[in-house]
Amino acid sequence: MTGEDDTVPGAGPEGGATRCGFVALIGEPNAGKSSLLNRLVGAKVSIVTHKVQTTRGRIRGVVIDGGAQIVFVDTPGLFRPRRRLDRAMVAAAWAGAVEADAVVLLVEAHRGITEGVDAILEALPETLPEGRPVALAINKIDRVPHETLLPLSAALNERRDFAATFLISATRGAGVEDLRGWLGGRMPEGPWHYPEDQVADMPLRLIAAEITREKLMLRLHQELPYELTVETESWQEREDGSVRIDQVVYVARDGHKGIVLGAKGATVKAVGTEARVEIAELIGQRAHLFIQVKVRPGWLDEPARYREIGLDYSDGG
Repeated sequence: MTGEDDTVPGAGPEGGATRCGFVALIGEPNAGKSSLLNRLVGAKVSIVTHKVQTTRGRIRGVVIDGGAQIVFVDTPGLFRPRRRLDRAMVAAAWAGAVEADAVVLLVEAHRGITEGVDAILEALPETLPEGRPVALAINKIDRVPHETLLPLSAALNERRDFAATFLISATRGAGVEDLRGWLGGRMPEGPWHYPEDQVADMPLRLIAAEITREKLMLRLHQELPYELTVETESWQEREDGSVRIDQVVYVARDGHKGIVLGAKGATVKAVGTEARVEIAELIGQRAHLFIQVKVRPGWLDEPARYREIGLDYSDGG
């Protein structure tokens, strides 16, 4: 799971020409992009919580469909930005869509055409290059009566001539294989960018930090998670085959440190236990995770913090 970008020439499973391309998943916050990415890849490469604005940088998941290698880009949710971090996240989302070979717009079945979806539909024609295929994926179909889906699909297709429409449940897998197959057939011919057994274009250090951030977001108050970040400071392979991982949780205010730590350190201890178990399963070896919590009032305005989470600081200006 390294971030190597060397192309990997080769033929498809039956000796045919290979295909390789990039697909951007876009939509409102909490539309299910991370869940869909994880379902497509078959492994957890993007964090999933009930909170909105979870994904900050563009996370690449790699999928093989026959002779096609599809590199999925899980972009941050598109929303009305307020802070520098928000603006950088939205810029990253649109940049991911512009650079991709195909785009999938996710819309929540039970929410329909919200103000946010309407804004995305308005922006698509003026943002994407002409001819860029855009598929519509109506997600969370298990949450609505079946008879409501066709009218919603028709209403959305009246707004834009989508290349294809899929009714899916990212969490349960319904319709996901059809979507993957359709995308695989639309990837341009060319060599694969990644080895066949690689599922993500993210360093393990960053994936480990994202796992810890997910556990924190699930436990903390809604207003706090977006003012914290997690960084993996060191990753040391030990002689006994285990790995020692040292992480720092940066918070913006003194009062937040106590919330993250919890009474007698109970919160951060529980988070560390959950994260350690998941990291160990991911890397297939024992992990020793040590977490510190530090107050860094200006981290939201530090270019280095943006680079760490895959965003461009200048996009937030």
